[in-house]
Amino acid sequence: MASASRDGRPDKKGRKAGSSGQARTSGQPARNPGQTPSTKKQHRKGASPESARGAGTRGGSATRGTRRSTPDVQSGKVRLNNARPARHQNAKIDADGAGYDPEGVRLQKLLAQAGVASRRGAEELIAAGRVDVNGEIVTEQGMRVDPDSVVIRVDGARVIIDESLQYLALNKPKGWQSTMADDQGRPCVGDIVAERVMAGQRLFHVGRLDADTEGLLLLTNDGELAHRLMHPSFEVPKTYLATVRGEVARGLGRTLREGVELDDGPVTVDRFTIMESQNGQSLVRLTLHEGRKRVVRRLMDEVGHPVIRLVRTQVGAVHLGEQRPGSLRVLGNDEVGALYKAVGM
Repeated sequence: MASASRDGRPDKKGRKAGSSGQARTSGQPARNPGQTPSTKKQHRKGASPESARGAGTRGGSATRGTRRSTPDVQSGKVRLNNARPARHQNAKIDADGAGYDPEGVRLQKLLAQAGVASRRGAEELIAAGRVDVNGEIVTEQGMRVDPDSVVIRVDGARVIIDESLQYLALNKPKGWQSTMADDQGRPCVGDIVAERVMAGQRLFHVGRLDADTEGLLLLTNDGELAHRLMHPSFEVPKTYLATVRGEVARGLGRTLREGVELDDGPVTVDRFTIMESQNGQSLVRLTLHEGRKRVVRRLMDEVGHPVIRLVRTQVGAVHLGEQRPGSLRVLGNDEVGALYKAVGM
């Protein structure tokens, strides 16, 4: 890999250090009316002002523009990595090495844009050897790369550079269809995101909730993530609060965890909790990784407790929280990262 100078250009071996970075041999201060006493003291010791403050430069030469201290390697080793893992961790690398591009973007700027750390923090991560480009560890500051043609990883995990990816959480109201358009004119999810779609965002919902079920529905344009979240082999857990008829017996949880036979095969519940029971109704919380149509309603019907109201409160690590019905919110980096981890991306 060609090493990069602080202005992003490869170093040329054998270049001569600038005279501004060399000590004066005469020991006489330069005639400069703007010198301070401390500056004169430095000259009496035989050192120029530039060499005295030459931290972060090469060979004692002064850099143009604002001088910055050398990134702290030890801080970079322990700094938290806030990177969002990219959807394709095993991308094929065609380029040879880190791929220096004189017209590209500085590596620390890209890392900051991806939410990994501040620019200063990104410089420390680079200095600590935690960043690689196209499989090659980069420790030089100011490396310029083309974000569209390189694979950047931090601590071995590829990070998202594409800012066009969208990850949203919707609290679907009761009575709304889990479709982007409805030929019968019924209210649907597409109505809520209509402005985003008109602005050019291509969004689709991850799975479905039947019209009578409310709660958390994920929306994204990340096709690979959506596919894996919906695929039963990845067993992403989903949690529901259900108001059901009848007072639920304490032994029902064991029955549900052992499995109940439905017309399309057995279904098991991962966790089951009775929240309260009164006036002939019960509020229960259940978590399962099934994605079959109306599976919670059919399950509770089968065990003699038809569902009155059903709300999905969680998908993987994403919680509905206090989000209002019909509202959207953008998922945080930690939530997106947790979803990637849950489906092995």
